[in-house]
Amino acid sequence: MDLNSLVSTMLSGDSLDNIGKVTGSSNADVKSVLGSALPLLLNGVSEQSQGEDTAAGFAQALASHSKDDTSNIASFLGGVDLADGAKIVGHLLGAKTQDTTKDIATKSGLSLGTTANIIAAIAPLLMSLLGKQTNAAQQQNSSLNVGSIIGTLLGGADLGSLVSGILGGGAAAPAPEPVVQQIEEEKPLSGFGKIAEFFTNLLK
Repeated sequence: MDLNSLVSTMLSGDSLDNIGKVTGSSNADVKSVLGSALPLLLNGVSEQSQGEDTAAGFAQALASHSKDDTSNIASFLGGVDLADGAKIVGHLLGAKTQDTTKDIATKSGLSLGTTANIIAAIAPLLMSLLGKQTNAAQQQNSSLNVGSIIGTLLGGADLGSLVSGILGGGAAAPAPEPVVQQIEEEKPLSGFGKIAEFFTNLLK
């Protein structure tokens, strides 16, 4: 799966529709948020995979997510864990998670909570697809590490243009300089009722 195919899968009709159902958002709102957020998340992936202090933990996270069943995108996103997704977003965007989410919310005309939920919904799918990609590459060549695989996949791609092109020309927000954070094993919050509280605490 090349980068275009990976992004196209994440922004497919099934993906957009089911993220909308999970977050109570319209298809247009989901497009607006992801048009800005996805390039930033991919930049975070690049930083995590290359960082001296984060590469090993990120590789372990991808290996774990590679076991997810993404054969049915609608089913996968229908059961997505938003709290787990928020933790992924926190690692990929680092210290700028709060400001980035606020900026995207403002540009999209949505509430902070809805914006955070949409970004959190796409994050586990991103990790799962990347995990399968790296796993397949390493099965073909065991000497490859995650950093080199991600580097080859993303290359020097203009992520904003790629995403906006797939979404139909919508403008994507410029990517801030990502901040590298160590990925640690964390248990996701249980219970849908705790998600609102989780995002409130995360974004304070």
